[in-house]
Amino acid sequence: MTSPHTPSVAVVGAGPAGTTLALGLLQHGCQVTLVTDRTAEEIRAGSVMSSQVTFESALEVEAAFGIPALLPPAPRIGRMAFDVTYDDGSTAAFATPLAAPARSVDLRVKVPALLDAVARLGGKVVVRQAGTDDVEELAASHDLVVVSTGRGGLAELFPVDAERSPYDTAQRSAALTYLCGGSGDDTFRYHVVDGVGECFTCPGLTVDGSCDIVVVTGVPGGPLDVWGDVTTPAEHLERLHAVLAEWFPLEAARLAGAELVDDGSSLRGSFRPVVRRPVGTLPSGAHVLGMADVVVLNDPLTSQGANNAIKSAAFYLDAIVNHDGAFDAGWMERTFANFWRGWAQFASRWTNDWLRPFEPHQREALAAAAALPGVAERIAAGFDDARLFDPWWFDADAAGAFLDEQRAVAAGPFDTRDLRRALGQYATGVTVVTARHDGRDYGMTANSFTSVSLNPPLVLWAAAKSSPSLAAFEAADTFAVNVLAADQHHLSRQFSISGSDKFEGVRVHADDGDGEGPPLLDGTVAHFVCRRTQRVDAGDHVVFLGEVEGYDAPGGEPLVFHSGFYRLATKHPDL
Repeated sequence: MTSPHTPSVAVVGAGPAGTTLALGLLQHGCQVTLVTDRTAEEIRAGSVMSSQVTFESALEVEAAFGIPALLPPAPRIGRMAFDVTYDDGSTAAFATPLAAPARSVDLRVKVPALLDAVARLGGKVVVRQAGTDDVEELAASHDLVVVSTGRGGLAELFPVDAERSPYDTAQRSAALTYLCGGSGDDTFRYHVVDGVGECFTCPGLTVDGSCDIVVVTGVPGGPLDVWGDVTTPAEHLERLHAVLAEWFPLEAARLAGAELVDDGSSLRGSFRPVVRRPVGTLPSGAHVLGMADVVVLNDPLTSQGANNAIKSAAFYLDAIVNHDGAFDAGWMERTFANFWRGWAQFASRWTNDWLRPFEPHQREALAAAAALPGVAERIAAGFDDARLFDPWWFDADAAGAFLDEQRAVAAGPFDTRDLRRALGQYATGVTVVTARHDGRDYGMTANSFTSVSLNPPLVLWAAAKSSPSLAAFEAADTFAVNVLAADQHHLSRQFSISGSDKFEGVRVHADDGDGEGPPLLDGTVAHFVCRRTQRVDAGDHVVFLGEVEGYDAPGGEPLVFHSGFYRLATKHPDL
């Protein structure tokens, strides 16, 4: 066993999550064993595995790991075009640029490149179809075992979380196809036949160069569930062209005459979307940690699989390299809880809802997107970060308020997205502002915090008037500003959404003995307890000024926000 600062970690499963985590661990000096059921050559020569449309947030993670330098350049996906047809024949459609290009790289290209990189960096790559006995051996010889594949029955080590798994059966049948010879551009096209199924397409990079990737998903037993008797690549291609001609004529015309990239270019199947408990217990009593699809398996219709996998690797890497102690079951539960609260819960909730026919307020939003660019942009951005659908996608009142807000924005003097981009060039720290009112704790994420005066010691921050917590902050006499540390980005996301469970799993303490003061978050680089002195209306926000009555600043690496992403602060090389 190695010391906790340079742990030995076994990663079982060499998909996007496992290879990304292994690569990151090696870059941090850890000893890594990566178990794959196939060699790089076998993967290259095998069949396609997913559509893996990778959006901006996940691409940022890959860039931090140096992954783009390991891969050939992939076609950019710069736009989203969406249309829906309802059972009454009515339709809605919109098109919008993506905030940043997405990419899709065939895993037959990507995974072998990452496997090669892991080996070059000194990782031990073991080719084996791992079962429970193999995982037992790894647990006995490593500080931590992370399971990122369900093959060999390994998923059964992790019990199903019934509360987070609303479906008992598969909700879609799916068919994946890689085509060459189509007429394409840089658009991610998403077509819905409400209550029947979906088709999405995008440009991608495959083993022989550029291609079109096509995914058709259908309600089981419905008219798009037509793949059960298909057995050969030729039959798959013929069936795909027939389905497109009947249900998605725009794609049929664009892909007329397109052929399979190779005999491994098609995949069919279905599975139940499910969330599992993150800690698996081996027969010996040893614990292992589940990751990616093993513990959060979403239906492919929202194309979240690759994004969840890559983000899970980033969350787990942070937890591993910043941990000083045993990787016990409690640590595993906390690590997954941070990933769930910070990322996976949003993708799961939205995907599970997207499986149902659209509600009236959702139909209204989709129709409004054609005339309101902000609505179209929010929907497209939600494919990158599903938190952006909360709460308006799920609640009729919130949807109405969101659409009213977007109508007001559309009447403003500037292109809001471009203004937001420009304002985002100013880097800030990230805080969670908390208060206690009527016996309840309230909190919201804010990067508007700033010092105003040292004598007297005054600070300010701003809250959106649309925030459900605003009334509590207006009523409370005191508030606390908690300045987040670099490893607390999950708290930033957790406190940025509406809901009554923001403090779930968060370690806090009160700033006074009677517990009536604002809650203080553990692990921050600083906190300031303030008496509210002034409230100022400021457009769509309210500005709060407060006088500092107490503070603590243990220091550490702060969380930084710049240009729409969380960042790490580093000392300037010239200083």
